Amino acid sequence: MRGRFITFEGIEGAGKSTQAKVLAEALRASGVTVLLTREPGGAPNAEKLREILLHPEQDWTPLAETLLHFAARAEHIARTISPALAAGTWVVCDRYYDSTMAYQGYGKGLSRADIQTLKKLVGLDPDLTLILDVTIETGFSRINERHQNRDHYEQLSDAFFLRVREGFREIAALEPARCVLLSAEATREAVAQDVRAIIRERFGMAL
Repeated sequence: MRGRFITFEGIEGAGKSTQAKVLAEALRASGVTVLLTREPGGAPNAEKLREILLHPEQDWTPLAETLLHFAARAEHIARTISPALAAGTWVVCDRYYDSTMAYQGYGKGLSRADIQTLKKLVGLDPDLTLILDVTIETGFSRINERHQNRDHYEQLSDAFFLRVREGFREIAALEPARCVLLSAEATREAVAQDVRAIIRERFGMAL
């Protein structure tokens, strides 16, 4: 039986990495085989591209940046995600193609139609996407608590992240069958409880 593919999305500081890890641990505790992964990255060549894309001094055009993200994604799918799903493993991923649409499309102004074309080309949709929603103030407050050395995306303006946040909210509204928009302003434990409730409802499992 094919595994399930679950992705976490949201602006910087929304708690994606934390909630992906907590969910993976909860699934394992319930007896599910789980692979926890991330984007950009998740495969050897994709991790090399991650270093380029997140470098604080990177200055790619929006189109070049998008193509690099999809190059990393193609490697990630082929080398990591698809084999795991075929083996019956559940895959929990910190970011996926919705981040490219929100950041490069809504945030940096690249043609959303072009990103949709690339999205269709990779050809693997999540079973469920959890979009964690926080204000810009909350997100960057958390980032400042976590570290001082910001990567390329963490250095971008509040106006940029307002566009990205609205992009994620619009993506959730356009694809309600796949996406769940979830407020992540509460504590880590409270958000994790909400995530588990969604998983129980969506997949009919005890968690």
